[in-house]
Amino acid sequence: MVLGWLDCCSRNGYQQIGNTGPRFGVRHLQCILVFFGLAVAYSLRVNLSVAIVAMTDRNASNPDFPEFDWDESTKSYLLSSFFWGYVVTQIPGGYLSSIYGAKYMLFYGVLVCSILALLTPFCAMTGGWKLVVVLRAVQGLCQGVIFPSTHTFLSKWAPTEERGRLVGYCYSGSQFGTVVMLSASGYIASSFMGWPSTFYVPGCAGIIWSFVWYFFCSNTPAQHPSITPSERRYIESSGQARRPSDAGREEPPRLQTPWKSILTSRPFLVLVLAHCANNWGFWTLLTEIPTFMKNVLGMDIKSNGPLSALPYLAMILLTCMFIWLSDVLKNRGTFLSLGFSRKFFNTVGMWLPMLALIGLGYITEGEANVRLAIALLTIAVATNSASYLGFHVNHIDLSPNFAGTLMGITNCAANFMSILAPLIVGLIVWDETNPAQWRTVFFITAFVYFMGNLLFVIFGRTSVQSWNNAAPTRTPAPERGETAEAGEDRAPLMEA
Repeated sequence: MVLGWLDCCSRNGYQQIGNTGPRFGVRHLQCILVFFGLAVAYSLRVNLSVAIVAMTDRNASNPDFPEFDWDESTKSYLLSSFFWGYVVTQIPGGYLSSIYGAKYMLFYGVLVCSILALLTPFCAMTGGWKLVVVLRAVQGLCQGVIFPSTHTFLSKWAPTEERGRLVGYCYSGSQFGTVVMLSASGYIASSFMGWPSTFYVPGCAGIIWSFVWYFFCSNTPAQHPSITPSERRYIESSGQARRPSDAGREEPPRLQTPWKSILTSRPFLVLVLAHCANNWGFWTLLTEIPTFMKNVLGMDIKSNGPLSALPYLAMILLTCMFIWLSDVLKNRGTFLSLGFSRKFFNTVGMWLPMLALIGLGYITEGEANVRLAIALLTIAVATNSASYLGFHVNHIDLSPNFAGTLMGITNCAANFMSILAPLIVGLIVWDETNPAQWRTVFFITAFVYFMGNLLFVIFGRTSVQSWNNAAPTRTPAPERGETAEAGEDRAPLMEA
């Protein structure tokens, strides 16, 4: 009897609730909505990059629509203006989602961005490229809240046992939206609706999604009208340092954000570096490899929509495979700690792309080499999806209460890397036909990948940090035992 009692209790005296939630429940429906929300958001993000070809070349699509005489410098302003606003609202988005709820931040973010997408053709025809730049920057402001708010939302809905799986499935929606947009954009622009339809279609889809989201989503399990008591109890008690009696209570008062503790936390600072390294490598792959293949290998993959979408499609498929592998390892090997799982998949997601980059550095011109380069690019981008089960979910591991704020900080810093990386490439590659200069770029990026993951493997943690239970704004601080750090990776409540 004593042994049985010990099996179901942690060292802090809290019961560890078993996997008693339904195999498919309200939490999964919420995640399906998130998946399609991210798909719509990314289609709104990449639509200009595919539409701009038709907008500047009448022969590339339906010739019955206006053509714009925009040079390469103007195009660069148009394509980068989205990120000017995107980096600004990352941290505020995470903070506001923790106050007002992720539901409303995602609703207004996608809705306003979708309405602006519908206005893009009108702005281009009446105000020229400068007005489109302003519009795209405002769209970036709207979408800057999406990732932090998604993390806030998942921290409330994803049980620890299912956290990596649900986060992976949700965020693969961004790749799904990119695949659909890249694959279908050429056909849409050539239709009777012309290039404006590349803005109208995702804009209408975003408005429809926003209202479906508003009526069928809730910020937390406690606020959802149709969730069963057993599923709510499973979500609220799973993997948290909470008494079973806490599950089912009303939402606790809002906590003060411990900014100083967050910004001086070593596990969090390592997480920032890992996120920055990942973005440096990922965006170097997506933005610079096509230029390398066109000028060194003589293959223009940007002109081929389905070929451009291939890495993203492979990324979706490998995300599902990695989630399956994670479940297999967890079910067959109970010794597999949450910390080992996060670091293993992060290593796959960053070091395999690193090896692919090194291989790309030695490829020279030739038809067979072009196919090899496409294969390496696809492998590099696709295997990066393993990081969804690594650093990408680590924000929720470290602090479920402030996961959105953490994502806002790391994603803000990481997107500066997305801007900086192409600038560094421009300083190194002054002759785009020189393979040796490109090799230097690939080696630098591979080193960034290597160091980012190495630091995460050595210093990364998955235990809930002590500052997660900061003092609430309206009630006294909890007892000392309840604010203590939830233990290292070996703690029973932290195992997944």
